[in-house]
Amino acid sequence: MRHGVVWGVALAGVAFASSLAARELEEVIITATRTPQAIDDTLAAVTVITRAQIERLQVRSLEELLQGTNGMAVGNNGGPGRLTSFFARGTDADHLLVLVDGVRIGSATAGTAALQNLPIEQVDRIEFVRGPRSSLYGSEAVGGVLQIFTRRGGSGLQPDASVSGGSYGTRQASASLGAGDSRRWFNVQGSWQSIDGFDACRGSSTLFAGCFTEEPDRDGYHYRSVSARAGVASGGASLEANFLRAASTVEYDGSFANRSEILQQVAGISARQKLGDAVSVSLRVARAWDESDDFLRAGQQDTFQGDFNTTRDSASGQLDYTFAGTQLLSLGVDYLDDKVDSTTPFDVDQRHDTGVFAQYVGSIGAWRAEASLRHDDNQQFGAHRTGSLALGYAFAPAWEVVAQYGTAFRAPTFNELYYPFFGNATLEPERSRSVELALKGHGGPGRWRVSAFQTRVLDQIAFDSSFLPANIDEARIRGVEAELSLQWGAWQIDSGLTAMDPRNRGDGLDRGNTLPRRARIAGNLQAQWQHDALSAGLRLVAQGHRYDDSANTRDLRAYATLDVQGEYRFAPAWRVQARVANLFDKRYETVSFYNQGGRAAYLTLRYAAVR
Repeated sequence: MRHGVVWGVALAGVAFASSLAARELEEVIITATRTPQAIDDTLAAVTVITRAQIERLQVRSLEELLQGTNGMAVGNNGGPGRLTSFFARGTDADHLLVLVDGVRIGSATAGTAALQNLPIEQVDRIEFVRGPRSSLYGSEAVGGVLQIFTRRGGSGLQPDASVSGGSYGTRQASASLGAGDSRRWFNVQGSWQSIDGFDACRGSSTLFAGCFTEEPDRDGYHYRSVSARAGVASGGASLEANFLRAASTVEYDGSFANRSEILQQVAGISARQKLGDAVSVSLRVARAWDESDDFLRAGQQDTFQGDFNTTRDSASGQLDYTFAGTQLLSLGVDYLDDKVDSTTPFDVDQRHDTGVFAQYVGSIGAWRAEASLRHDDNQQFGAHRTGSLALGYAFAPAWEVVAQYGTAFRAPTFNELYYPFFGNATLEPERSRSVELALKGHGGPGRWRVSAFQTRVLDQIAFDSSFLPANIDEARIRGVEAELSLQWGAWQIDSGLTAMDPRNRGDGLDRGNTLPRRARIAGNLQAQWQHDALSAGLRLVAQGHRYDDSANTRDLRAYATLDVQGEYRFAPAWRVQARVANLFDKRYETVSFYNQGGRAAYLTLRYAAVR
């Protein structure tokens, strides 16, 4: 597909919204302010993805879903389950904070969350808040916060099941059972997937390219997962527990290791108590595990090469006080303890962080305000303070102008600090300053937002002349986002366009270069038609030209992929779905030398009890 056609289609959606902005039942979000808030009232740029939208799009992984989300760029190393980087608003992959049911996840050594190894079948809702949120969450929330909510029970008995198969030897099955009422509820769910896959990498051992080896084979991906959520409520008190376990086997190409067994687990307990009409207190304790065992397979023989296992223990408490009807004051404390257990020796393998924060959310007449301050005390780097302020003015019933300013930071990872011979224990946190000006509105069948933003990242960590990490770099990202979600008769249309200038502003040889794997222009468009028992839709994802390296010497060509999908409900509780991904068999890469899938077809049978 020629570039003019690609961007002609993308630009046709400039008035439309983020790929998956919610207009259905999910009108309340939590992540933007750590308190329930109507989506039309929040001042932050937010995308909400519901379970119904995931099923309509028939995507098969979180990286596939997020690749078409406004403000998010994805770099994938060769297909499902492989190492994947997620870039929020042009910031680095380790500048995105990820939560599962309120619990911080991710590797304390690598500094990122392996979203590609979490099961999409167990996702009930996703909230993606763009822009800095360190003043509420602490480290990592520089480019944004992504929160995944697993399924929970609802009214009555709710069995749900699906089986699926298709290209690249894909087989998948999922089943869940939920039940509940206003006082108690539960959901348990299990899923399994096996993909024979395709050759992940076209690397070369002689040219020292890509994975530095030649392994022209099919690299498979397999996972099994379970999750459970349950809760009880009585009067003004509630108690909830959640658990998620996802075990994956990932095959890839490499000379040191080419097979990994990955385990991710999340467990948490939270409680909430109302103290009268104006005050509520909430508490949470949780643990997240991120474990990876690496092997080198030759023939049928696996040789163990090493492991990286980290745990994150966390606890938080929050008090919310509502006064004068529309004013909310929140006070909170967070505690995080990271531990590393690895065959690679680290001089330091544990550290903790304590953060305290205060937030005000309120409105007076046509004005709304959100302000927050936070102080983090980290065992390794000491104290760090962040803050944010957002003001909104509704100059018409459906129109509002928003101005925001926020600071954020990212603490260095254990790899950057203590990896043998390649760490630097004197590193300081990366710091950022962000501003945003937006025009937003809602009414009738649609919701829209246009945002102009700038983020400067200071003391960014990069390798110095001795090939050691140091606080020597700087980045500046400027951009404009346009988005709208529109319900028009039998059609639901969601689309977005982002134009961005992500630049290296350091003093080294790369000054002025474009930050790697981030396009200057990206667009997405979804259109879904539904009439009685039939539905059909399409999804376009387009990315402009990018560079794969900081020196801007390796090109990643622009691309656009088009998916089409349809569904027929042949009985009240039964549906059959069909999807063709990458309809025009576009060949492209999001990381140099790592292949992406071509045209693929899938068929799914779903059962869901009629509510």
